[in-house]
Amino acid sequence: MAQSTPEDWNIIAFHERRFDRKLADRVLAHLQLLRADARGFPVDRFQHSLQTATHAFKAGESEEYVVCALLHDIGDTLGTFNHADVAAAILKPFVSSENLWMIEHHAIFQGYYYRHLVGGDRNSRDRFKGHPCFEKTVTFCEKYDNRAFDQKMRAMPLKAFEPMVRRVFGNPRDSAYEDSR
Repeated sequence: MAQSTPEDWNIIAFHERRFDRKLADRVLAHLQLLRADARGFPVDRFQHSLQTATHAFKAGESEEYVVCALLHDIGDTLGTFNHADVAAAILKPFVSSENLWMIEHHAIFQGYYYRHLVGGDRNSRDRFKGHPCFEKTVTFCEKYDNRAFDQKMRAMPLKAFEPMVRRVFGNPRDSAYEDSR
């Protein structure tokens, strides 16, 4: 890199822009890896993601919020011990700081519904009381994430969410690389 020239970087930037345009395709393909990954839940993680996004969409949440709901568990395949962090890392350049915080912390907040059943502290989320996004994250888990394990629910198909994903991922807000592309 130290010996590179502006011409080298123009070539690299050209290829990077072409690669960037396919990000939404890669994200949607990765989301589909959650198919058949039920881990004992009534529905697989893919169906859970569709149901979560469907609940958010039908409640009139913003497009960005719906995309966050759709992708909130996308990190399950690679980050089995920190899936919310993985999802947040993917979404970070494209979403508001409030939505990012919600996704990054949703796994802790979701524990309210089950941790006490497995010997844990259901109130572990309380350490974040007073944070400006606390109630937003409580609401996400209560209204959308927690309810999205229903075998009888007919969720919207992925195709319905694809244009939203493309719009959100087509407009980075905060990227360390954006000024050089």
